[in-house]
Amino acid sequence: MGALVEEHYNVELENGVGLGGCIELGFENEPETLAIEDSVRVLLQALGEDINREGLRKTPFRVAKALREGTRGYGQKVNDVVHGALFPEAGLGSGVGQAGGAGGLVVVRDIDLFSYCESCLLPFQIKCHVGYVPSGHCVVGLSKLSRVADVFAKRLQDPQRLADEVCTALQHAIKPAGVAVVLQCSHLHFPNIMSAFCDTNHQGWAKILVTSGSGVFEDEKADIWTDFLSLLKFRGINVENVHAKGTHRSWCPSQFFSKMGSSNSATTNAVVSILQSLGEDPYRKELVGTPSRFVMWFMNFKNSNLEMKLNGFVRSRFDCLNPKIEIGCDEDRICSEVNLSFCSQCEHHLLPFNGVVHIGYLRSNGANPPGKSLLQSIVHFYGFKLQVQERLTRQIAETASSVLGEDVMVVVEASHTCMISRGIEKVGSNTATIAVLGRFSRDPAIRMQFLQSIPNSCSEAK
Repeated sequence: MGALVEEHYNVELENGVGLGGCIELGFENEPETLAIEDSVRVLLQALGEDINREGLRKTPFRVAKALREGTRGYGQKVNDVVHGALFPEAGLGSGVGQAGGAGGLVVVRDIDLFSYCESCLLPFQIKCHVGYVPSGHCVVGLSKLSRVADVFAKRLQDPQRLADEVCTALQHAIKPAGVAVVLQCSHLHFPNIMSAFCDTNHQGWAKILVTSGSGVFEDEKADIWTDFLSLLKFRGINVENVHAKGTHRSWCPSQFFSKMGSSNSATTNAVVSILQSLGEDPYRKELVGTPSRFVMWFMNFKNSNLEMKLNGFVRSRFDCLNPKIEIGCDEDRICSEVNLSFCSQCEHHLLPFNGVVHIGYLRSNGANPPGKSLLQSIVHFYGFKLQVQERLTRQIAETASSVLGEDVMVVVEASHTCMISRGIEKVGSNTATIAVLGRFSRDPAIRMQFLQSIPNSCSEAK
């Protein structure tokens, strides 16, 4: 058997043919892609980064590819999706929608989608539930409900407008007796660097549930809505906190950044150029403040010489919040701090990833343990940089060892936005990385003791 030549392998990947034989979209040299790449280089340089270093050299293209993939809905039409997917069904009434009997309601639940928030350009996750009452002696292929929803999700969006557009498009395309749409949306609430250090009660996700209805669903108090929502409750979906239309405009956490002052004109103009390259109007009312909000968030990762002040600011400002878990050991005790939250930015795609960090260490009897806040500050310090998870894990371990001693083990669990927002769409996937130093690197029994001490109910991305 011949060995896989590395050079050929790398060329294969760069040409868009991965291990699964998946072909890229083929827009590498299109003007819109090149314009986005130029804008990304401006943003990276504003962070103080070297755009020619290995980890960032191809980031502009990767970002452009992700954005264009994530907004491909602008070039899609609902009629093209539904065409040929309407099937005759003799048992259906022509007016009231009898689907082989009384009622006629058809529901597709738990459609996983993502979209880019028009307020800040960060992706948000969606659980979509669609119901319709067939009419006109026909039904639609069930997969088309998901595909139509995806067409509108793959645009810069607001939750309520997304629900309304999906509902209206299905009503016009399949002409049923009525359509109902329920969206459960989750938006990463990314803190700025100072609030992360100071706010120990930071909430990681902003969530909202919105609805839209047409035809027999137009009246929100109609009995058919009760049937639809009851079918969602069977799946454990809480539909009690539905937001009334027009009441959720501040759902995007980036609205906080509107109060933080103006941003650099060059970086703001770069984001305006990105919006134009995606086919959007940057002067549309909903998008006017978006470039500044994105830049304010993005500049949290500026390559600065921020000093952690491990022995000064952190220790004097924070108290130890929770007792450490201690596991018996012959001479030393295995201590741990678990579920230290973090948010970071993937340097390959400039997309957020977030999760929790667990730190284990050996402590001699009588030694004073550090405060949890100190370790949390170390985690935040390395989180607020352009990162990859493997490097983040190693950096936390190496710095923690200077405080805790050489025997340290770090586990990082994270959910990566890039796993759902650039064509892969592996919703719910989670990545774990480990770094071990000192005795943890030599003794499997100690490693196992620490791993078994990590709670099963760790914080997740949702």
